[in-house]
Parts: sequence; C-alpha cells; structure tokens
Amino acid sequence: MDWQQEYKDLWDLSKKIRTYDSILALLHWDQETYMPSGSITPRSEQIALLSSLIHEEKTSHKYKTHLEKLVSLSTGKPHAKGLSKKQLVATREWRKEFLRVEKLTPAFVKTFSQTTSEATQIWAIAKKTNNFKLFAPFLEKIVGLCREKAEAYGYTEHPYDALLEYYEPCVNTAKLGAIFDKLQTELKHLIKKIGSKKQVDDRFLKHDVKDAKQMELAQLILSKLPIESGYSRLDLSAHPFSTALHPHDSRITTRLLPKAFMSNLFSVLHEAGHSMYEMGLSTEHFGTPLSEAVSLSIHESQSRWWETLIGRSLPFWEHFYPLLQKEIPDLKKVSLERFYRAINKVEPSFTRVEADEVTYCLHVALRFEIEKELISGHLQVVDLPEAWNAKMKEFFGIAPPTDTLGCLQDVHWSLGDFGYFPTYALGNLFAAQFFSTFSKKHPDWEKQVAEGNLSFIREWLKKNIHEWGRTYDAEQLAKKVTGKTLCETAYCTYLKKKYKDIYEL
Repeated sequence: MDWQQEYKDLWDLSKKIRTYDSILALLHWDQETYMPSGSITPRSEQIALLSSLIHEEKTSHKYKTHLEKLVSLSTGKPHAKGLSKKQLVATREWRKEFLRVEKLTPAFVKTFSQTTSEATQIWAIAKKTNNFKLFAPFLEKIVGLCREKAEAYGYTEHPYDALLEYYEPCVNTAKLGAIFDKLQTELKHLIKKIGSKKQVDDRFLKHDVKDAKQMELAQLILSKLPIESGYSRLDLSAHPFSTALHPHDSRITTRLLPKAFMSNLFSVLHEAGHSMYEMGLSTEHFGTPLSEAVSLSIHESQSRWWETLIGRSLPFWEHFYPLLQKEIPDLKKVSLERFYRAINKVEPSFTRVEADEVTYCLHVALRFEIEKELISGHLQVVDLPEAWNAKMKEFFGIAPPTDTLGCLQDVHWSLGDFGYFPTYALGNLFAAQFFSTFSKKHPDWEKQVAEGNLSFIREWLKKNIHEWGRTYDAEQLAKKVTGKTLCETAYCTYLKKKYKDIYEL
C-alpha cells in the first residue's frame, strides 16, 4: 500500500474541512463587525447549514476509511509504515479529533450552531439595555445543549470535564480547582497588601478621547508590532476578538470606550498576540493539526504575553509613551513613571476585560465556579444574576449595579463556549513560565524593547511555541520550553516582584 498517498488523501479531506471552517469563521466575523442587525435570521441559517456540513465531512465514511488505513481507531497504533514523525503526529491528532467529533449527531450540531448564532445578537441587545430576562431563555437553551454535549462526549467525574477538554485537554475540573485554590490564596494576599498602601492616581487616563483618534492610536500601535499588515486587519466589535482564516488571513477587533482610551490599546495588543500566534503556524502543513494551535490556554498565553508582560511593562512605554503624548497632548504633563503606575493600578472592578493583572484571574475563577454549577444543574439560569453578584461580593467585596456590568458582560455563553473561561487564567500561568525562560535567553530584553525592537520577541515565540502546531499538548510544550509543567509559581513570582516596586510593598 502507498502510505504516502493514503496520508495525502486524508490531508486533502482535512484541508477541505479546514477551508470550510475558515468560511464559517468569516461568517462569524462579519456577523460581529459589518452584518446589518436585521440579518440575523438568514445568517444563523447559513451558519447552521455550514456547521452541519463541516460535521458531516469530519465524520463521513470516506474520512473514517482513510483514517482507519493509517491508524487503529480503537488503540491509536499506527498501521502506516514509513511516515515521518510529523506525519505520525498529524495522524495521532486526526484520530483524537475524529473520536470526539463523531459523538455528536449532525442534527445536534445544526441546532447548537443556529441557537448560538441567534443568541449572540440577543445577548448584545440584552447587554446594551441591561435586560437579562431577554437573554435568559436563550441561555437556558444553550446550557441545556451544553449538558447534552457533555453527556455525548462522556466524562468520569464531572460533566464540566467533557466541555473543558475541548479548550484545554491537559486539565480536568478537579485539577483546575486545585490550581485556582492556590492562585486565589496568593492573589488575595497580594491584593490585601496592596490595599494597605496609598492608591495610584489614574484620573488622567479617563480623559475623553474621540473615537476617530482612538482608532488612529490603535492603528499606530498595531503598525509598530511585528505583525504582517498584509495578512491582518483591525475592525470594531461589541466584544474584542481575534479570528484566523489562514496563517495569511487574520482578523482582529477592538472596542472604543470614550473615557478609557487605554482599554482600546490593550485590546489591540491582546488580540494581536492571538493573531501573531496564528500567523506563526505552518503554511506548509495547512490543513493538518501541525498547523493548528495547541489549545486555548496556549493561545491565551500569547495574547496575555503581548498585552501584559510586554504591553504593561515599563520598557515598552519608554519607547511608546512619547508617541502617545504626541497624539494626546494632555499627557505631556504626565511623567512616564506616573503613567506606568497608572496603567498598572490594582483595584477591584466589575469587568473582566478591564481588570488589572492582579485581580484578573479572580474574575476567571468566579466564572469557572458559576459554569460548573450551571452545567451540573446546581444553579438555574433564572438565579444567575443573584449568584453572580454574591460571588462578586465574595471575591472582590463589591457587587455590580447592573447585569450589564455583571453576568451579561461576556459574549462567551451566548456562543455556547462553556469551558473556555479557565483558559484565560491558565494562559497567564503559561505565559509567565514561558517568559521566565525567555528573559534568561534574552537578558537584554528590556533594553531592546525600550528601543522599539519587538521582532526578536516574536521570533523567539515562533521558534519555541508557534511553529510546533499540535505536536505537543500544553503541558508537554511547557516542559519542553521551560523544563517545568503547569504551575502558578512563575506567575505569582512575577506579580509580587512587579507590584512590590509599583506599590512599594
């Protein structure tokens, strides 16, 4: 048997599916950016149809036949002889994905896609008008569908495990809970110490900056990053996001808040981090798992890397602050040191995406606990606002005055993305571990960044993380790069060192 031809035949099918996926991503991107608001019904039908077609292709007899020729579906033992290490990796990952995807029926996939597509627009209206009751019936449907999905996938201990595995296979609910418990202890202790010190004055950051000027600033920052402008674009959406159609076609969005212009810039840095990861994946192996991200946790490690470890660092603003002062003259009266302290102010807040580095992971832990309860059935959707506010009181000592600032603030649940939120915290942990190794390899990184040189950072990330695709899982990749598996230590060490200086602890 010609094993190389068999591999190519499966690759061709996989590339076809990946292309369909990119078209689906384009439909979602358009829905969040330029689609007329009244077009949601035909768009949801388009998304449902394409989603079901993709599922049919992934689970087709033809696909299964080609896959079975290469590998045993029951044991994972390769049948093919003479395949390269990369081809064996791709085959391993194709099998893993097939066994998961075939557990869902085409009818379920179509229903799930149509429901979440419609719910996304309802969520946007509910958030804008502070009307949880409008969104609640859709969320009830989605929670029910996610429970069905968990049962179809199967689990050993908790139904949430089945959903979490899609976004980060290297952890389960119990392991995640243990990590979050340690993290919460460390973070709450640090927050208490910071709270005993004089608070940073950041009133000048609430300067009213017009939308047009904010977009100019966003484009300016983006133009200075080591990202190919010919392969990417920046637009506006209700909730900032990044989507990639191909390593040569990446879309990112930001949002504009009139009295919080830095929110826009940090969103751009965050989403650009996602985009650079996707652009760093292999074009040579496009259509195989070798050209796909490891997991959402590793994806988030890249966005948080650029947004926080670089974007909130003093060296970064040594270079960029004069450019910002030129565009916003009022900042000329504010010193770099004062600006740096202000953008790193630590304070309990209602909104996750606007949270500082120290409190951010607590926002994620809160969502993790609520998601578990919703999926297990211990929390009903109708009781969500009350449960959310109680958790905010427990975690931060504050309660949101509206559901818009509370349980309606994130788009994820309208998309059916239960299990996604924990990857935001895990991304911080992985990023800190990677950065610890990176800074040892580049002890002069602060000097280079202060001079505006960022390309060496992307090259290191591409070589050590991006170009491997799904060769390793998240923990294996962390071990390969840093010599250590997932742990909260590097992140907590980073925070303590940084905020000891800022708050003179």
